[in-house]
Amino acid sequence: MILIIDDDIAVCASLNLLLKQEGFKSIKANGPEEALGHLKEKAIDAVLLDMNFSMETSGEDGLVMLDKIKELRPSLPVILMTGWGSIRLAVEGMKAGAADFINKPWDNDHLMNALRTALDLSAEQQTPLALTRKKLNEKYGFENIVGEDPQLLEVLQTIVRVCSTDVSVLIIGESGTGKELIAEAIHENSLRRHKSFVKVNLGGISSSLFESEMFGHKRGAFTDARSDRVGRFELADKGTIFLDEIGDLDLNSQVKLLRVLQDRKYEVLGDSRTRSVDLRVVCATNRDLREMIADNKFREDLYYRINLIIIRLPPLRERAADIPVLTNYFLKNMKEIYNRPGLRIDKKTLNWLESLPLPGNIRELKNLIERTVLLSERDLLGIKDFEQHLEQQRLSNVAMTLPAVGTVSVDDMELSMIRNAMVFHQNNISRVAKALGMSRGTLYRKLEKYNIPYETQN
Repeated sequence: MILIIDDDIAVCASLNLLLKQEGFKSIKANGPEEALGHLKEKAIDAVLLDMNFSMETSGEDGLVMLDKIKELRPSLPVILMTGWGSIRLAVEGMKAGAADFINKPWDNDHLMNALRTALDLSAEQQTPLALTRKKLNEKYGFENIVGEDPQLLEVLQTIVRVCSTDVSVLIIGESGTGKELIAEAIHENSLRRHKSFVKVNLGGISSSLFESEMFGHKRGAFTDARSDRVGRFELADKGTIFLDEIGDLDLNSQVKLLRVLQDRKYEVLGDSRTRSVDLRVVCATNRDLREMIADNKFREDLYYRINLIIIRLPPLRERAADIPVLTNYFLKNMKEIYNRPGLRIDKKTLNWLESLPLPGNIRELKNLIERTVLLSERDLLGIKDFEQHLEQQRLSNVAMTLPAVGTVSVDDMELSMIRNAMVFHQNNISRVAKALGMSRGTLYRKLEKYNIPYETQN
């Protein structure tokens, strides 16, 4: 049963009729006392709560009512109903535990979709789940998401809980951790799996092209519009849209995106007709959106629209025990791709790979293995094979990893490079000197200058 809390008789009647047509029973309440009475006496499954259900128009009474509901029934899904003028309060409501917020006047399909999603998610969260890695693979096809780390298994369990719902998901994690794989797994296990999965790298779309790329345009809509273009939202209709690097989106484009995610409606450039879209939204970022909100670089209302479920992917350094598993997985694939069935890596080398920091995470590990396979003639790959190509791989990224001018001195940089090289080459003076491009004598002088301990080699 759905509880409607609103003092507007016409709104209650309209919602009651809609819910009845969709197969739901409902009951209304005009104020707090009546609403709390229903919650205590009846089996309420969800609440539709107007932000202004009394003579007040500030929206504060809705937040107060939300607090009372959550105190009485913490896990009960509550959907706030609000106008654009009180979006800020709706965001406060999301912080306080609301499942979603819907604009008035509402779209019937969008409202029912939000309600069903909230009910499905609530049911999934109450269902105990503890499948083994083998059963997860067999039932949900997670074979391409490699690893046994408890943090990764928790991510897979979360996917299982939310995939059958339409809840929006925000995937956070460093570059190279596999966020796109997670987004694909959510889609492939959802009810939308037979429809399109559209990937959009928002970091690669300029502000001036955002509307054309996302919403499409008609021929002649602007100077270079020589033909009609179908937007990404239209391509993803009935399916899933994956908005990667959402933290790179400028504030102006964030407003336009929020409107679509809020109302599921948009206009094609050059066409005044409003179109509706039905899709699931999965977003990803390697940036700290909470910090960006504090710096006024990311809209808080957009953040709460996309993060009903947050999935954090751990960096590889937090699950280093998975590095040998990933290495063997990549090696197996490369045996087939490059027709080299004899490829193998010894245990000592696997242990060495496991000790590497790998700031580029899984992507860096895969690139290192593939580079080594391509450029090594031997089938038995050892530490020396990987060392050579790891140095080349990191040298190619030096320009991107240098600190900003003025933040460190030349001596500080030199000290850091020597220490890192000593650790990487396990204090082998010859290898360290070669890697740094200096003679052994110069390296010894530098080690003494910076008081770095070393053992004299014969």
